[in-house]
Amino acid sequence: MKFMLNKKDMIALNQQFDSGRLSNEHSLDFALGYAKHSVNWTKALAYLVRAINLDHVFEDGNKRTAALLIAAYANIEGHEIYNDKVVKLIKDIAVKRISSIKKIDDMVQNAVK
Repeated sequence: MKFMLNKKDMIALNQQFDSGRLSNEHSLDFALGYAKHSVNWTKALAYLVRAINLDHVFEDGNKRTAALLIAAYANIEGHEIYNDKVVKLIKDIAVKRISSIKKIDDMVQNAVK
């Protein structure tokens, strides 16, 4: 199944924590463009998580938004998540500056039941 969320959905996720104001819209557009054409939902998430977490797509609440995105989309795909692994994934990407889509994809897969 193709990735179904759009920019409006990403803003709504961020509004759970902050204003939803974008600070790096170009990066979000790029990631959504890839995600929209991907048949691999975890790889689509990897692009978005990378953009949100490393490129600081939103003014604030980026890490929380990325974590919520993983949980929400895993649910859409009929999966649950390991909360502790999602927290570690988000923290590791931010602290270690992990930018490899392959590595982030592997981390997302590891965090999904």
